Amino acid sequence: MKLRSASALLLLAGSGAASAQAVDAARDHASILAMQGQYTVDFAFDETVLLQPGYERAAAMRSGGNEVVIVLEDSPHRVVLQHLLVDGKSGHVTKHWRQDWVYEAAHRFEFSAEQTWAVRPVPAAVNKGAWTQCVYEVSDAPRYCGTGTWSYTNNVPTWTSDPGWRPLPRREYTRRSDYNALAVVNRHTLTPNGWTHEQFNTKVQRNADGSQLEIAREFGFNDYLKTTEVDFTPALDYWKGTAPFWAQVRQRWDTFLRRAPGVHLKTRLDGMAMIIPLFEQAEVVKGGAALDEAKIDTVFARFVEPAAIR
Repeated sequence: MKLRSASALLLLAGSGAASAQAVDAARDHASILAMQGQYTVDFAFDETVLLQPGYERAAAMRSGGNEVVIVLEDSPHRVVLQHLLVDGKSGHVTKHWRQDWVYEAAHRFEFSAEQTWAVRPVPAAVNKGAWTQCVYEVSDAPRYCGTGTWSYTNNVPTWTSDPGWRPLPRREYTRRSDYNALAVVNRHTLTPNGWTHEQFNTKVQRNADGSQLEIAREFGFNDYLKTTEVDFTPALDYWKGTAPFWAQVRQRWDTFLRRAPGVHLKTRLDGMAMIIPLFEQAEVVKGGAALDEAKIDTVFARFVEPAAIR
């Protein structure tokens, strides 16, 4: 019997490992795609651990809505999911957040200062076999990224991010000024009835001298429950009429977010200076007007610039 050389055995072992990794990535890919669909959503946020003398726990926050999650891009190592809210009574549609998933991403954006996101390499220690999820604002402006692996312990598909930073959430920045960033870990879990998004947040005041003051910890729980009771036709029609417009918007953001140094927004924290004109332009396109790329460029030229990262 002919013996294999040591190098041949190493090649075979490497090939086996590569095959196993490909199978794992395919399983993860299917888990990410499983988040598409039609849902009723409950949003809950509770401050838990209070970290400063005299600080009083903020009131618990509860809200909800009807949300359809559609697939914009799908390849073995990249999935893009768009969320659209629809009011069950009026049929009013709101383009909501977006989540991009990339397998072993080379780079990601990180919230580094007020209205500034730096593009940096993903740490090698967390990147092997991992998926980077990046989350975007309603205008497709950046919010935060996290990198982590999917786990299937006891047949429960769960993705957990590494620790990262994000700006104040919309639910807070109109009424809070005692902190300016969230330190976060995010966890997504598939369930028999849909999926969940858990947020382990710490509210932090980050100062110009590099010091930080932790205010309180918060637990967020977003519960996506499958539904057949809501008519999502208005949301699907909205996307059919505006998809080419939003593709152009995403393309412009990508010029800043796919390479260093990153992006700085010349807007207030609420971002409405960009959100309003972009949403108005989308409505015009939905109404049948030709897509005017120059108008998109005008908005970006006024409010978006490369980050100045030291």
